[in-house]
Amino acid sequence: MDFALPKDLADYLDELDAFIEREIKPLEAENDNIRFFDHRREDARTDWDRGGLPNHQWEALLGEARRRADAAGHYRFPYPKEYGGKDGSNLAMAVIREHLAAKGLGLHCDLQNEHSIVGNNVGLLLMLHYGSEEQKATWIDDLLNGRKFFAFGITEPEHGSDATFMETNAVRDGDEWVINGEKTWNTGIHIAAYDMIMARTSGEPGDGSGITAFLVPTDAPGFKVEEYLWTFNMPTDHAHVSLTDVRVPHSAIFGEEGRGLAIVQHFFNENRIRQAASSLGAAQFCINESVEYAKVRAPFGKPLATNQAIQFPLVELQTQAEMLRALIHKTAWRMDTEGVFAASREVSMCNYWANRLCCQAADQAMQVHGGLGYSRHKPFEHIYRHHRRYRITEGSDEIQMRRIAGYMFGFMKQRAPKGVSE
Repeated sequence: MDFALPKDLADYLDELDAFIEREIKPLEAENDNIRFFDHRREDARTDWDRGGLPNHQWEALLGEARRRADAAGHYRFPYPKEYGGKDGSNLAMAVIREHLAAKGLGLHCDLQNEHSIVGNNVGLLLMLHYGSEEQKATWIDDLLNGRKFFAFGITEPEHGSDATFMETNAVRDGDEWVINGEKTWNTGIHIAAYDMIMARTSGEPGDGSGITAFLVPTDAPGFKVEEYLWTFNMPTDHAHVSLTDVRVPHSAIFGEEGRGLAIVQHFFNENRIRQAASSLGAAQFCINESVEYAKVRAPFGKPLATNQAIQFPLVELQTQAEMLRALIHKTAWRMDTEGVFAASREVSMCNYWANRLCCQAADQAMQVHGGLGYSRHKPFEHIYRHHRRYRITEGSDEIQMRRIAGYMFGFMKQRAPKGVSE
């Protein structure tokens, strides 16, 4: 058993670091772009006159960073080679996401909206796996080049964690479907051309089958953004939307009719292992910064690092980080070798623990840094605000623990949902 990173992956991390220093750091510094990362001026990201949406200049800067990363051959790393990628594995993506987040906040990897110089375009990967030939012909080139993408309409105002009880429904009318319902926390809808709407088409509330995914144009008659929800961490691109007699053709079905939750589960597993790795990287950054600060900060005539009250909490955090890193790597490796659904239990373990660990590490970093840590002169409060959301939005801690219990006690099986091949 070899726990060493493959040499080609270790070399690639060095290549990414060189690219960041050569192209991304200068871009971050020019034309006062640093205002978006100066935590005292963080509201530069937010367009308060448009309901708290991301500022146009901020999104344009992120787009330019992605363009440069794509030109350098990095952005498409996880995509298949036939689409300009490098067939990046789940393990490689987990390692890269952790590596970038551990470097701290910056244009190379901004945690607020999961921007990264190495793309995490789960929408493209789902399209390749579940899209019809017609949908692939329509979507793939635009998804590859960032010209168009679809948001995910899953959560509902009255039904959050349990998607099987969704009230949004679709009824067939000839060659069309008529959709009615509401979705909330519909992230990215302000720039999405389509929304992947999950709607019940058959079965009863609580049934895992009978839910269908539809690709719905956001400019369709009856599709309305009711409001953007302000959060702990601004700006917001999280919308509450309503659908009133929205008509879409039968060809708008994404994947199989009645098997929409399989797409959600696929999306969750791939996205959650990468997000867990990112949370681990952010936690490691907080730990590293705290250790270095404790070495040089010397109240009462001696460095903070000599105090066990400082040492022991950081020791516990580092120990947890090391154990979590091993589990993330093992889980991602199993997803690569046995299939995306083979390690669903472990994905939940990684996800809820990584998000909790990151919040604990950011909180401890604030404590070690004292008043400076609590201020916006340091990034820890920003890291806490961002990652606190993932203890809810990526499946709450409690839901993840319930899933793990389901696998442990035999109520659930680690396998692909019925009708889905890996």
